Amino acid sequence: MGQREELLAGAKRCLAEKGYAHTTARDIVAATGAHLGSIGYHFGSKDALLNAAVLETFDAWGDAIAASVVAEPGGAPLERLRRFLHGVFETAREQRAVLVASVQAYAQAEFAPEVRDQLAAGYAASRRDLAALTLDVTPAEVSPEQASRYGSLALALINGAMLQWLLDPGSAPTADDLVRAIEGLAGHGR
Repeated sequence: MGQREELLAGAKRCLAEKGYAHTTARDIVAATGAHLGSIGYHFGSKDALLNAAVLETFDAWGDAIAASVVAEPGGAPLERLRRFLHGVFETAREQRAVLVASVQAYAQAEFAPEVRDQLAAGYAASRRDLAALTLDVTPAEVSPEQASRYGSLALALINGAMLQWLLDPGSAPTADDLVRAIEGLAGHGR
């Protein structure tokens, strides 16, 4: 493992232990044994390193969630959405520290354009991938309109459900609750 990868691994450990807002550059180098200047050399800044670590953990979390949908191929879109959301909730227990760090990263986006740009780029790709999972097609087959419509819905459900789960796991909706609510709204046509 090279120094860049070691710094990313150390940043991920610090995110899990201290959170985004409380991790310093010195914490990261202490976790890795690297020199302080190596953060600037490889990433430009501590914030850029933390952002890269958050985005990398998002990718790993997304892969774990996608595996839960792919494990049971087929089904109607709402059933696929239910399985997807179930995967979100199941993997969230293992990824709580990442979720907390991501909420902190979102708050930083208001003050750091590079964070906003990285998160926005991640969301753009996620919309397409989430729409593909829900519709049971490849990402290349997802139109921009489908990505905007279905991917944005999935992101809204994920973000809203995860915030509720972080604050009060006992009262947060389940995957079944969310899908039943969507079915209920669709059935009423209002």
